[in-house]
Amino acid sequence: MRYALDHKAQTHQRIIKEASARFRRDGIGATGLQPLMKALGLTHGGFYAHFKSKDDLVEQALRFAVDEVKEKTGKVFAMEDSLPGFIDLYLSTGHRDNPDSGCPLPSICAELGQRDQASLSTDEIILHIQSSFEKALPGENLQERSITLLSTLVGALVLSRSTQNNELSEQILDSTRARLKREIREVR
Repeated sequence: MRYALDHKAQTHQRIIKEASARFRRDGIGATGLQPLMKALGLTHGGFYAHFKSKDDLVEQALRFAVDEVKEKTGKVFAMEDSLPGFIDLYLSTGHRDNPDSGCPLPSICAELGQRDQASLSTDEIILHIQSSFEKALPGENLQERSITLLSTLVGALVLSRSTQNNELSEQILDSTRARLKREIREVR
């Protein structure tokens, strides 16, 4: 059977996209190569025609996530009064309940740190969001405030995902969202 000339490139992208979603949803360690490839209708052995190792796939999947984050944040920050909208989006039940399509920071950072595999892609996401915040925040001390804001958002999302009690999870999101938006209004 003959494949189109771009078949390998398309398959490569399908693997990256699926891996990116699974890493964000299940974690890097919990995502096995065999189930990943099987879900795509591919063989485990075929993996090595596309990637040197799982670490290579992790980095490429994170790169894919960086591009997604940049696209999503670009759309949000292109709107007027974008920071409250970003806070609402980030601390939404939709983002909480769908980590596979959301920001990779809450689900992947701790694991990368534990594995001693810090990633330039993670740095790029942090710096991109921080820069977007600095442009949208009023007042002074923008670098410090933007890092604090990002850390608060990521931490609140991690906590909201970690509890069995849905009411507590909602309280974490609602309280953090309200507090952050109130702080932004007070500085103006």
